[in-house]
Amino acid sequence: MIRKLTAFEPYQNFIDELCRDPEFRDPMLANEEEMEVNLRRALEKPQDRVLGVFEGETLTGLFVFLIIEEEKYIEMIVGLSRSMSAYEDVLNWLQENYPGFRADFVFNPRNHLLRDLLLRKDAVFEPEQIKMLLPGEAAKETAKPDPAGIVMLSGRGVSGSHDEYREQYIVLHGKEAYWTAEKVLARPDRFNVFLAVDGGRAVGYIDITNCYEENEPYDLFVDEAYRRRGWGRKLLQTAVAANCPKDMMLLTDIDNEPAIALYESSGFVKAEGQGNLTASWQIR
Repeated sequence: MIRKLTAFEPYQNFIDELCRDPEFRDPMLANEEEMEVNLRRALEKPQDRVLGVFEGETLTGLFVFLIIEEEKYIEMIVGLSRSMSAYEDVLNWLQENYPGFRADFVFNPRNHLLRDLLLRKDAVFEPEQIKMLLPGEAAKETAKPDPAGIVMLSGRGVSGSHDEYREQYIVLHGKEAYWTAEKVLARPDRFNVFLAVDGGRAVGYIDITNCYEENEPYDLFVDEAYRRRGWGRKLLQTAVAANCPKDMMLLTDIDNEPAIALYESSGFVKAEGQGNLTASWQIR
């Protein structure tokens, strides 16, 4: 049975127990800020659905879904369960209520129950990612930005000073992720955008959140013809310096050795056991 939840206090022991379980803890609840933003505040957000799966009166699964009706898009923000039937119930609930929607799941790579169920649903999986951390105090020591060729296109306190690069950034930007270039530019309260510019041409960018105590680069990209020239490092170092004294985290593919080496040389360290797996399911 699925019920909409209105409070978490009765289920705090369930939440704490799952968050301690290395196989079923949720990577979106890795620290206190994420617990506040992704779980507790979900009760106040009109686009979030907070669901409990019950067997009788016993909670067997707790889920938070962001549901954007006009875009036919769903994202699992929180998924806590070690019951296959709970995952089956909640996916059936999505299938019954949101046919035609795309649903994205970010979850613990060791959670074989959800992984196997999504495989049976023909979901498309991205490569496994590892989490890397850079504390704000460490960033002060390691951030050595080189401003040559780097401009800030969008973000807090920026008002159209480099609009001539706007269309170039949109063309350069990845198209598959939920946060497209247009959506990022529409949210300067959430994202800073830095561009690498060579001879009047935008050749790379980094999108990084600016509204948390632990901010995250959502996308770092350099045009293939301009790689191995130091642009990726310059973009990252600029973003790190602008983020100080706040902490930073990022996710990168577990087999992307050049990216991992870049991040480690900038002071990031691997957060063991906090990686994730992403799957996209087209609900039919």
